[in-house]
Amino acid sequence: MREPVERLDELPRLAAEAHPDRVALRTDRSDALTFGELEQRVSGCAARIRALVGGPGTTVAITSVLHPDFAVAYYGTLRAGHVVVPVNPFLRAKGLEALVAASGARLVLTTEEIAAELGDTVPSLDIGDRTLWDTGPLREAPAVRPDDVASIHFTSGTTGAPKGVRQTHHNLAVNAAQTVHAHGLDDSSVTVNHLPTFHPMHLNSALFAAAEQVLATDPDLAASLRTANEARATRYYSLPMRLSRLAARPDLSELRLDTVEAVFSGGSALAVPAARRLGDHFGIPVLQGYGLAETAPMTHCGSRTRPKEGSCGPPVPRTECRIVDLATGKALGPGERGEIQVRGPQLMKGYLGEPDGGALDAEGWFATGDVGEVDEDDCLFVVDRLKDVFKCDNWLVSPQEIEQVLLAHPAVADCAVVDHPDEFSGAVAVALVVTRRPEEPEALDGIAADVNSGLPYYQHIRHIRAVPDIARSGGGKVRRQDLRRLFTELFATRG
Repeated sequence: MREPVERLDELPRLAAEAHPDRVALRTDRSDALTFGELEQRVSGCAARIRALVGGPGTTVAITSVLHPDFAVAYYGTLRAGHVVVPVNPFLRAKGLEALVAASGARLVLTTEEIAAELGDTVPSLDIGDRTLWDTGPLREAPAVRPDDVASIHFTSGTTGAPKGVRQTHHNLAVNAAQTVHAHGLDDSSVTVNHLPTFHPMHLNSALFAAAEQVLATDPDLAASLRTANEARATRYYSLPMRLSRLAARPDLSELRLDTVEAVFSGGSALAVPAARRLGDHFGIPVLQGYGLAETAPMTHCGSRTRPKEGSCGPPVPRTECRIVDLATGKALGPGERGEIQVRGPQLMKGYLGEPDGGALDAEGWFATGDVGEVDEDDCLFVVDRLKDVFKCDNWLVSPQEIEQVLLAHPAVADCAVVDHPDEFSGAVAVALVVTRRPEEPEALDGIAADVNSGLPYYQHIRHIRAVPDIARSGGGKVRRQDLRRLFTELFATRG
């Protein structure tokens, strides 16, 4: 693994020095910036932000639109010595106002539409307005130390209220180097980003490798594959729910990836049948990674040369992982299931409003809140969120394991499994499913019977209901809290 940079905003400068005229970022709509142009705009943006909010150390919220404008605003804010708060572009004014208040942001760089909704609650600028960067360069960047906070990244909030994660320049820079190593990126790579938002992990790793990054803004899956082929892409990034839909397309046999060498998925679990079908069809590995906001974000990545079905792969360089007993905290061996704990240089400085290192134990281990196991090769298999697993007759039940079986059923297009209180067993598994033929609701009991026939009794689906869609976060994670409430309402109505 290459040594990381000391401050994150060095990434565009170093790439521009090496390849000033090569394309750094472009969209499928032809908006493009070379590395030299990106660096020029970053410096101008830094000067503009410095003039607006002074500094250094001011918090600036930036809507993570899938466009080169985000990269300019992101690195410009860092170059000015300030702290970035990436904001989901699907948040409306109320949600954005809450994050602004929680983070203490004094400026918001967002879309013109959202800026209009915000009104005068906090100063805001259109992230796409050229006046944000079309000015003289920043004469001198303020001093920044590697352990200074670069970003406050809010967790998804799928298991509770979002928490602000303080990520340092070193956390993010070292994870960029780890990602480049794990994904096999270099300055000849062309990556296609088919995500709904611009995640800094993909931005930072591409800049560190001086790789071209193509932003596939069209949500249509076939369109993103055409974009990859036209760009002669070598890596393709997407979400599990999008890849699952791609695997289920009736016209999959007509689709192709000409030059892509690996598909990468992250954010939540990708169903094994979907990954297998895509891998078999395209003839390339379909790999999963693992990580959290607290780990900036990646700790594991599937191996491109030795992929293992259902695994998130081994730890990335300089990262350790262990599995501990849920009750005793004792370290467990290969094949034993418990809580996943990680340790490494990408671990956050701390949560917003909490002491530095307060979330780590005395030996520097971070408890992820996820349940999993490792094999003899140290490859990680994630089972579920600790807050999502439940006990039925004292057996530990993972909703994700049941979902994997449900998704393999030919009548199921999408699904989620949650726990439901039971007088005798404590809790039982219940399923919400999107069927491929919604006009045949009577088929639900047959689906449950088929799935239950291959599961131990304590994992059996006791109740099943059809829904038009599955509630997910912007990053594709199942919102189980919302779905538990929905099932309770449906159960009370229909029994």
